[in-house]
Amino acid sequence: MHRRRIPQGPLGLDVSDVPPIISVCEEEAVSMITREVRQAIFQRGKPKTLWEGEPMLGSIYGEEEIEAVVEAIRDSMDVSRGFGGQKIAEFEAAFAQYIGTKHAIAVNSAGPGLDMAMRYLRLEPGDEVIVPAINFVASPMAVIGAGGQVVWGEVNPKTLQLDPNDVEKRITPRTRAIFPVHMNGLAAPMADFLELAKRYPHEKHGPLAVIGDVARACGGEYQGEKLGKKGLMSVFSFHTMKNMVTLGEGGMVVTDDDDVAAFCRSTRFFGWNETGVWGSSHVMTKIQAAAGLVQLKKLDGFIAMRRRLAHRRSEMLDGVPELQLPYEPPDCLHTYYLYTCLVPESWAGDKRDRIMKMMDEEFGVRLLVANPPVYTHQRFVREHTPGQSLPLSESLGRRLFCVPTHPGMSDEDNEYIAAALIECIERLR
Repeated sequence: MHRRRIPQGPLGLDVSDVPPIISVCEEEAVSMITREVRQAIFQRGKPKTLWEGEPMLGSIYGEEEIEAVVEAIRDSMDVSRGFGGQKIAEFEAAFAQYIGTKHAIAVNSAGPGLDMAMRYLRLEPGDEVIVPAINFVASPMAVIGAGGQVVWGEVNPKTLQLDPNDVEKRITPRTRAIFPVHMNGLAAPMADFLELAKRYPHEKHGPLAVIGDVARACGGEYQGEKLGKKGLMSVFSFHTMKNMVTLGEGGMVVTDDDDVAAFCRSTRFFGWNETGVWGSSHVMTKIQAAAGLVQLKKLDGFIAMRRRLAHRRSEMLDGVPELQLPYEPPDCLHTYYLYTCLVPESWAGDKRDRIMKMMDEEFGVRLLVANPPVYTHQRFVREHTPGQSLPLSESLGRRLFCVPTHPGMSDEDNEYIAAALIECIERLR
């Protein structure tokens, strides 16, 4: 049978429309998914969707997005308007209001947004930026591209977020910025980094810049505010895999700082407006903005459905001694962009990899390692960070794996994935 890669789901995603879970697990103690219960789940058959650790479409598209895009194209057929106009500015204003910042600057991808953030600092040779080692390659690449020196930081093994205690040990007179990444949907402890930034100011530039990478956590919250509100600026991604999607690519830089906003607007279009800075073309299209306006209205619904599935899965996996499940601090709202688990140190590497292989080959569910330390698998970054090795991050990189989650995932598929994971672990004991 042909298996769809892109899940089909409800269009509006108002969580009030979601029915309660009714399944073969309903009457069982959820931490006691016995072999008999698992067999009943498996008898329903494999999911029709090919679930991957990071599904290729992270949100859900419906007729509303199609209609908005078609309308934007039709509007652009007027030679007096073309593909310019107010749609991009409208999206920026809506996103700024959603996050609670003064400015939002739309870009064609999060990568250029990260580059803008680092270029704004005007890094000089030897200037250091502290970046988590458990990370995607984008943020360290931005530091290197702007002429800075990446200093790797360890993460908290419970949250997988950059550890403020470790960061404090790595601050030197050359430190210019702290660059936390809200890994896999959970907030980094921004208040701690802002306090460190004030406590250890740079001799020439004053308080350290705290810049957030929110690529995987759009819609998340920290201390009662949307992620992106705290810090000098933050960068979001609307890539096809992310929590909201603008036709496959797109991003946003948010800030309350007028100078940062002016710099980013100029840099994204060839140094426009006589700012005296280098720039290129990183402009979001009108069509992307039209889709983004619709997706933004659905974002909280997407997050609510991800959270519901993740919480239910954690109930089903609770009590499996070989799994450390995702942790959500009380002052955070986790988006569960990725559902990240850790196996014990004794299972690191080979046994972790055998779980992933078994899940794929026998159960048709693909897990993901997101992410091992960047320098362990990216040659360019490794060559620009010589002599740095982080034992804790390297250990965590051998232990972690991510289980598929998606707002369009059914309760039955979620139960199947949990049952399959328990089955694999029991076989390897």
